[in-house]
Amino acid sequence: MMQFAPALHRIGNDIIAVYLVDTPEGVTIIDAGLAGQWKDLLAELAAIGRTLDDVRGVVLTHGDSDHIGFAERLRRDHGVPVYVHEADAARARGEESTRPAWGPMRIGATARFLWYAMRKNGLKTTPLAEVVTVRDGEVLDLPGSPRIIGVPGHSPGSIAIHVPVADAVFVGDALTTRHVLTGSAGPQPAPFTDDPGGAVASLARLEGLGATWVLPGHGTPWNRGVDEAVREVRRAAAASAQ
Repeated sequence: MMQFAPALHRIGNDIIAVYLVDTPEGVTIIDAGLAGQWKDLLAELAAIGRTLDDVRGVVLTHGDSDHIGFAERLRRDHGVPVYVHEADAARARGEESTRPAWGPMRIGATARFLWYAMRKNGLKTTPLAEVVTVRDGEVLDLPGSPRIIGVPGHSPGSIAIHVPVADAVFVGDALTTRHVLTGSAGPQPAPFTDDPGGAVASLARLEGLGATWVLPGHGTPWNRGVDEAVREVRRAAAASAQ
């Protein structure tokens, strides 16, 4: 758990991260990690003087199982709406899944990823019974006024979420700063991507946002600006293609 800017908090770690945007209007949660990160959520809320009653919504960057972990519990037991792009709604509801290629891996890094996922009940993910669908360009009526930016590629409904008040863009698996299968650090394409070429091309939609913080679902928070992160991902993609 960590706070790395006045309105920004993270639970989890560089393997699997969940973010909280804390404003006077309440809390917006970005992604819901793994089911076993529920206790981490409660602890972080308590640490910042908040409760589950202060959570106004969960916005999912996409519908994969390691991003929806405790979302249904929040929705079902506490009435918190869960937002996901319409193209990933079926995935978040457990109605469809994909099997993208794993790609390169190193035993140590892959083992750490799988062990953490198992320890945090990654095999016990509950699909969402209901979602609120969003589209590219929407500004949600949630704390921080998150704006939806479609970045299809990792999945058809992958989105980035721009929160200007926090000087941040949450990118899910549109890119990563720590490859969970190799341990390689720095901005680069994320593994388990449906359409790798499309994912890199979609990053052009993030250029010019001016956000300092780039916050991935996996990896270290990046504070050298979104344009530099995009350049790094393109360089990494080009190098891996050679």
